[in-house]
Amino acid sequence: MSQQNGSYGEWLLKYRFLVLGLVTAMTILGAVGAQFLYFDNDYRVFFGKDNPQLKAFEQIQQTYTKIDNVNFAVDPLSGKANAPEVLAAVEELTSIAWQLPFSIRVDSLSNYQHTEVDGDDLIVRDLYMDAMSMGEDEQALVDNVSSTEPALAGKIHDKQHRATSVNATIQMPGKSADEVAIVAAAAREMAADIEAKHNVKIRLGGVIFLNNAFLESSMQDMATLVPAMYLVILVVAYLLLRSLMATALVLFVVVPSIIFAMGVGGWMGIGLTPPSASAPTIITTLAVADSIHLLVSMFNRMRAGHSQRDSLLYSLRVNSKPIFLTSLTTALGFLSMNFSDSPPFHDLGNITAVGVMAAWIYSIVLLPILISFVPLKSKATLAKLDDKMGKLGVFVASRYKPVLAISVILSAGILALIPLNEINDDFVKYFDSSTQYRKDTDWISANLTGANQVQFSLPSGESNGVSDPAFIEKVSKFTAWAHNEPVVTHVQSISDIFKRLNRDLNAGDPTFYRVPDTRELAAQYLLLYELSLPFGLDLNNQLDISKSSTQVIVTIDDMTTNELRAWIARAENYLADELDFDLTAVGPTVMFAYISERNIQSMLIGTLIAVFLISGVILVALRDVRLGILSLIPNLLPAALAFGLWGVLVGQVNMAVAVVAGMALGVVVDDSVHFLSKYQFARREQKLSPNDAVIFAFNGVGTALVVTTLILTAGFAILAQSTFGVNSYMAMLTGIALVIALIADLTLLPALLIALDKDKKEAEPVTSLEDVPQNA
Repeated sequence: MSQQNGSYGEWLLKYRFLVLGLVTAMTILGAVGAQFLYFDNDYRVFFGKDNPQLKAFEQIQQTYTKIDNVNFAVDPLSGKANAPEVLAAVEELTSIAWQLPFSIRVDSLSNYQHTEVDGDDLIVRDLYMDAMSMGEDEQALVDNVSSTEPALAGKIHDKQHRATSVNATIQMPGKSADEVAIVAAAAREMAADIEAKHNVKIRLGGVIFLNNAFLESSMQDMATLVPAMYLVILVVAYLLLRSLMATALVLFVVVPSIIFAMGVGGWMGIGLTPPSASAPTIITTLAVADSIHLLVSMFNRMRAGHSQRDSLLYSLRVNSKPIFLTSLTTALGFLSMNFSDSPPFHDLGNITAVGVMAAWIYSIVLLPILISFVPLKSKATLAKLDDKMGKLGVFVASRYKPVLAISVILSAGILALIPLNEINDDFVKYFDSSTQYRKDTDWISANLTGANQVQFSLPSGESNGVSDPAFIEKVSKFTAWAHNEPVVTHVQSISDIFKRLNRDLNAGDPTFYRVPDTRELAAQYLLLYELSLPFGLDLNNQLDISKSSTQVIVTIDDMTTNELRAWIARAENYLADELDFDLTAVGPTVMFAYISERNIQSMLIGTLIAVFLISGVILVALRDVRLGILSLIPNLLPAALAFGLWGVLVGQVNMAVAVVAGMALGVVVDDSVHFLSKYQFARREQKLSPNDAVIFAFNGVGTALVVTTLILTAGFAILAQSTFGVNSYMAMLTGIALVIALIADLTLLPALLIALDKDKKEAEPVTSLEDVPQNA
């Protein structure tokens, strides 16, 4: 006990009441910040301020009417969408949609501005009124216009009359974080009212419900996954420790860690998004790991006949350094997320890093103090696992050459599968198929129009230049090119309006459905049309104020990210090569199409820095360059192998792929640090051979590694149930990496240690546990 006299453990227990007060004060101070947390439900939060696609999108939003919208898609349930009873529902919904909070425009079949000529007068009117009393001629007009008019067919109304929609454009003031939820709630109430009066089903989509889906996903995950995580942790911890009191003590590390971390997040002004909302679940799993290491070592000592106090002091002495190292390296791994191009991952990384370091403090300060107040008993469950770990150690040490060979061959084979992965960032599929947003959007895509919109702002180069026939002809050519693309479901283009006006003002002669002959004529048509439009249905969504440019919006069917980027490239090349327009596509669809690529590029730097820092920490801590360099293999390999297996099992990755490497590195390094620390202790202090030192490490930390990996994997398995696909993919990939890391640390790492140890004379085969000093 001479080493323990005056040690940190003795000091901690001596001043435990004072320290307990300080820890409590720290927790309260952090917790106060939680009041400043809020949910950020704007999809644009996923893009950094310097993101070029975001900048381009914001520029076009300032030029034309914003595309934030609520799309009320009307499902007829029975019959066709052009039936009078369905048209009546559309008519009523169009009327009340103007009452949506922040609504500035409503477009539907009923208020579509149909043009016709009466003598010398251009008449612009709603397509129909009072649907239930329409005559045959009026019904025939609606049927024809809804299925053939370019502005309607494939966007507002399905060509086969399977569905129709009412689209409300929303312009939120941006003064409150609740604006999206307010609009969504009002829209749902309106939809329910229409469904109660008419035999239709209203499917809700649009940007507002995309933003609201982010909000609801965050709230649902926090409401379901965190409690589920606690339940799993309690069950697994009890099954492993077989002590209700020890299991309860684990919570005294987990809960304060989460409270402190989320509170600090509030002090930092962080807005919760689906990624950052997953922080409590991740912190829970990591905090439990620290506690388990301390408790397992203590129980091992107690089973050897030592008192609880002596065992606690011993556990603190042998685990304080490894727990600090693993906490620091884990925090560094999560801090590497700050290099991500997506700010929500900065928040996740920062909150989790704070939580990990808080868990370190609580595990080596609060947990020992609480243990000192309550009696604990060691059960035989862990003893059985210890015995199995010892036998596994003997097996690996005595057969390290074939173990090493098999590990290398398997690793090489799995690494070769990495190219099978394809990046696919479809923002609709970020959400689980069980969510209402996903259900409604999938239905809209299948029955009405695509969810992907790509915007192009075509400049004429001069004020009022949109009336130049040469410019209109260019716009018309691009519109025709887009229409001929198989993946395109709709094109919104000013050229269609010019052609329609030219036809209608020439007695409806179909041969005049073309670009007006002169600039003056086109300008007159446009002015006459604009003066005839009712309030809220102007052309600001297609023309800028000076009428020097026009916006063409192309709606596209569901496709993978690679396919979408290829199509965007084709469109941009056509505009440049054939029409002499040097411009880029913009819009949320474009932003998400490039988010993974930008994240991967930025996180390459972050991951490399994390590798450098983590390796540096291990080198300094172990004071052994050879072991530090050797540790890179089992630390870097698991994430890479996880991607290889993922290529076979799933084959698609989203923007989560960028942060998994850094995060997994920070987590998986824990096991190798504990194993290497024990191995080094055996070599230096016990003077054991490499073979014996490996078995000593198996005896000392093998059980703890299995237990903590089981808990960590259970935690990430819970997170994998998230309704937000990015979180789910991130959790599954990390969980796979954790399992691989455990296997590597129990096979590849010990085999490498024996094979590469300089002192070959001591590396004699060992076949019996009795040859090795046991951890006392």
